[in-house]
This record gives sequence, structure tokens and C-alpha cells, in this order.
Amino acid sequence: MTRTYKIAVIPGDGIGPEVINEGVKALTKLAETDSRFDFDFTYFPWGCEYYLEHGKMMAEDGIVQLKEFDAIYLGSVGYPGVPDHISLWDLLLKIRKSFDQYVNLRPITLLHENMCPLKNDKKDNIDMLVIRENSEGEYAGAGDWLYKGQKEEVVLQTGVFSRKGTERIIRYAYETAKSEGRSLTSVSKGNALNYSMVFWDQIFEEVGKEFPDVQTQSYLVDAASMFMVQQPERFEIVVTSNLFGDILTDLGAALAGGLGLAAGANINPERRYPSMFEPVHGSAPDIAGKGIANPLAAVWSASQMLDFLGYDDQGKRLLKAIERLLIDGGCLTPDMGGQASTADVGSRIVEYLSIV
Repeated sequence: MTRTYKIAVIPGDGIGPEVINEGVKALTKLAETDSRFDFDFTYFPWGCEYYLEHGKMMAEDGIVQLKEFDAIYLGSVGYPGVPDHISLWDLLLKIRKSFDQYVNLRPITLLHENMCPLKNDKKDNIDMLVIRENSEGEYAGAGDWLYKGQKEEVVLQTGVFSRKGTERIIRYAYETAKSEGRSLTSVSKGNALNYSMVFWDQIFEEVGKEFPDVQTQSYLVDAASMFMVQQPERFEIVVTSNLFGDILTDLGAALAGGLGLAAGANINPERRYPSMFEPVHGSAPDIAGKGIANPLAAVWSASQMLDFLGYDDQGKRLLKAIERLLIDGGCLTPDMGGQASTADVGSRIVEYLSIV
């Protein structure tokens, strides 16, 4: 019996609509070849253009509307004319927090050695999953702005690390490492951040006692940044805070071929609310509408959606199609040294899905 999944599509801003269209094409093709599932896509016009017209990034009852869906597929957020803190907080972070999507999954996998800027690095050396805490830390929105505009002006940005939030992300990482038979690395900064990161390190050790078979290591974030470049093979499963995860995964994306291959999943593991899947390259307004945006990150995030919905065989099939496209090399967008259009790449992925 075929199960139909209701997918909320928020194409968003800039290149978002262009790349999301190619991800939808791939998902539709897979559904046509697999009788177990189908997709019902509903589109929402929310984003910066919506903000400029309505004074808000999404409908007043947007969260209520989205709650009825099985998953959310987001293109991008941000465009000139709308301050970044508004576009980010009033849509992307609002969805993450409202649906308790406290796990952010960022795969960093080198699919083709030619994509890596490191000299002579091997494909098998770069294959890690970063598990980023997605609800607290420096992105909790806590702080204050005192004496604004005066000589005594002071800004306080408070990092929030609760036992609940810290423990649940670290336990999720341990469980993932155990189930996949891989090592787990914690990244923090306990030598300088003497409250938040010392607390993080303590929780990592506490939870680790429940998983004696998982091989672990802990690095300061500056050392981890160096090792990711010099010895990326050190990392398999990585768990880290919201801010550090945001920064390190962009570095990881560069190792794997650039932001055009950077996918992300915002997960509510308990499945009480919909999870959200997105390319993380941003809206790239400078190339919006030119048809040259790289859709591979959007397609990769679609494969993450399939994994989460329970069809990891099809998720791997989609990832294999991306890998084949990179290996063949004849249909790449300009950011990857090719001349193909966004739609060309999406159509080639669909072609590969007929044979992989």
C-alpha cells in the first residue's frame, strides 16, 4: 500500500525556488519508481518578498499550518532590503524552535576527489557527520542591549546551555555513533569558556559512561579546525554546539566541494513535529534568476528527507546519482567549473535515477 507524505515546500528567497524545484523533480521521480510512497507538495510563498509586502516573514498562523505536514522542504532565507536578523529569526529559527528541531545533521562526504581543494587527499578520508545542537547556545536569543547609542553602550549575548538541551544532543550523537559503529568526537572550548563549555565537556563524559563501546575523543574548536584540514580522517561522527557547528560545517563543506554541496536536516527525533530539510548555501541574491545556481545541496537534503522518512535505500540511491554526476563531470554548474544550468543538472539527476 502506498503512503502519501504531505510535504510543505517553502522555496524562500534568491536561488531558493530554483534549487528546490530540482529537488522536487528528484523526489517525484523516485516516487514514480517506488510503490511504497508518494508525495503531496504544498507550496508556501513565505520569505523576504512576503515580508516586504506583509511586514512579516510568514503568515500569522504559519506554524499551525506547518504542523499538519510530515516534513518541510526549505529553499533559502535572506535578501537585500530585509535585515538578516529578521529573515533568520522570523522564519528559519522560528520553525526550528517551534517544532523542537534540536538536532541538526550536516553530512560532510567527499563524493569525488576532484572536488576537494586539499592536495592529494583521498575520498575515504573525508566522510563525517556533524551533529550540531540546534536549539540553544549562542542562538538562543538571550541577552541585552544597554545604554544604546551612548558612550557606555554595552551588548550582552548570552549562550544558553541547559542540562536537558546539552544532554539530549550528546546522547543522540552517542546513539548514532554506536548504531553506525563509528567513533565520536566532541568539539568544545572548555579552556576559555569556563561555564558553558566546561559544562558541555562534563555532560559528554557523563553520557559516555552509558556507551563504553563507543570510541571517543575531544578537541578544542581551534584544534578541531586545524585537524579538519590536515587530518580529516580523524572525524567520523562529530557533536558540537550551535555556533561551533555552524562554523565547522562550512569549513567541512569547503573540503567536500563547496557550499553547493552543503545539505542540512533539522530533526525532531521524537517525531512529534515535522522535521525540516534544506540546502545551507544561502539565498545567493547575486546569481538569483540566472539559472546557474548549483542544486546539488537541495537534492542532497532531499535524500536526507528520504532517510528520515524510512526510505534510506532511496536516499542512498539519490546520493549515488549525485556521485555519478560528479564523476562524469559533463553536467556541472559554473561554481563547479561547468557550464550547465540549474535545470540541466536536475534533469541529469533524474536521468541517473532511471539507471542507479
